[in-house]
Amino acid sequence: MSRIDKSRPFIPVRIAVATISDTRTQANDTSGDALADRVTEAGHELVGRTIIKDDADLIEIQLRAWIADPAVDVVITTGGTGVTGRDVTPEAFHRVAEKIIEGFGELFRMLSYAKIGTSTMQSRAVGAVANGTYLFALPGSTGAAKDGWDDILRFQLDSRHRPCNLVELMPRLKEHF
Repeated sequence: MSRIDKSRPFIPVRIAVATISDTRTQANDTSGDALADRVTEAGHELVGRTIIKDDADLIEIQLRAWIADPAVDVVITTGGTGVTGRDVTPEAFHRVAEKIIEGFGELFRMLSYAKIGTSTMQSRAVGAVANGTYLFALPGSTGAAKDGWDDILRFQLDSRHRPCNLVELMPRLKEHF
C-alpha cells in the first residue's frame, strides 16, 4: 500500500552503492546494477558506486570515506551479510555505526520470509546511522537487493512517505554533535 502524499515536495537524497564480493566485477554486478538503477529511477542522485572485496577493513575504509563526505546522505551495500567466514559486512558496519536501526534488519527478514521462507534467517541485513549518514547492508542476491529497495528503502527515502520517513529526520541526525 503506497503512503506517498503527492502534495508534499520530493527531496532527492545523495546515495552511494557498494557491492561487497570477492567475485563480482562491473560486468556481472547485477545486484549493484539493480540498486543503482532504482536509486536514479526514484529521482535520487547516485554519488558513488564501487565493488569492495569481502574484507572488513576495506569495507570500513570505504564506509568511513563516504560517512565523512558531506555529499553522501545514504550508503547502501549489497553482499557479505550471510553467515560464512567471508561474510563480514555487518561487522564493518558495527565498527562505524553510532546507532543501529534494528527495525531495518527485522523488517527485511519479515518481508523476505514471505518470499524465501526460513532461509531468510541466514541474512544479517542491518541498518545504521553514522555522522548523519544512513547505512544499509542488504544481502548480495539481486532479488534481495531489489526487495530491500522496493519494499523498504524506496519508501523510507521518499520525503513524501507518510506517516514518517527517514529523509525528514536527516537534519536532526547530528544533534548530539
